[in-house]
Amino acid sequence: MEIAIILPAYNEAATIGSTLRDFHGALPQAFFCVVDNNSSDGTARIATETCQSLPGCRFEVLHEKRQGKACAVRRAFAVIEADVYVMSDADTTYRAADLPALLAPILADEADMVVGDRHSQGHYLRENKRPMHNFGNNLVRSLINRLFGVNLHDILSGYRVFTRTFVKSFPVLTAGFELETEITLHAVDKRFRIRELPIAYQDRPAGNFSKLSTFRDGRKVLMALFSILRYNRPLFFFGSIAILFAAFGMAIGSLPVVEFYHTGLVLHIPSAILASGLMVSAFVTLAIALVLDSVVHFHRYDAELRLIEMEAARHRRN
Repeated sequence: MEIAIILPAYNEAATIGSTLRDFHGALPQAFFCVVDNNSSDGTARIATETCQSLPGCRFEVLHEKRQGKACAVRRAFAVIEADVYVMSDADTTYRAADLPALLAPILADEADMVVGDRHSQGHYLRENKRPMHNFGNNLVRSLINRLFGVNLHDILSGYRVFTRTFVKSFPVLTAGFELETEITLHAVDKRFRIRELPIAYQDRPAGNFSKLSTFRDGRKVLMALFSILRYNRPLFFFGSIAILFAAFGMAIGSLPVVEFYHTGLVLHIPSAILASGLMVSAFVTLAIALVLDSVVHFHRYDAELRLIEMEAARHRRN
């Protein structure tokens, strides 16, 4: 069984060597793929030299010119052929010692995606020195759990293991660090089997700075969540807007209605016009919600058929 370890890297010269040695020591038979994402510090050269120095190491260094972690992972998922895919970071924040435990449910055919959970044992809270990142993690986790009816602990973990079926059915639509959110929502929406297992986490070594921007990337993650909710839960999304239109319409329209009931006249004509417009908007938005919900239903139906075909092909191949 071919296991591919995907390491997207942007200016990780200080850590890519130790990351590769760590993972090779834990799983020397794996195929290593480093995706250099426009690094200017010799990351690709160091990755090549490190892999060449490791006994029996099979590897490929890809170059992705489109900036962003999601673009780098998208390139690897499209190019690399394997039975199992491991995605991790190249900054030594994740330990290869946790990999056998993460691989076990995939190899036993008990999960389609296994997520390294940094939060259950408090590692991320102890190691992470950026309070706003902790707040952002909690916010995204609570939003997804409430909106999609799941109980996940680490939405934004970058340490994951996937089946081939998951990877080859996952269209990467984002570009940057919204990737983990998109992966999670794809798994939830398409009803893949998800397992979360606790892992150790350590902050980047001194002098190696994170490429994340708390506010910029946090805004991107929330916008990705907003977009995916709009695309995957249109009845909820547009239905909520319709309810707001209707509520405001009834509130504003109550005045001319009461006025007409008592006097037989409508003196607040602008309020009556605005209320009528809001109610029309509510019905139109509700109609849009119903139509888009039907479209999404047929999309899920088509995606489910493709997954069945991919699983059948996998069983024939095995």
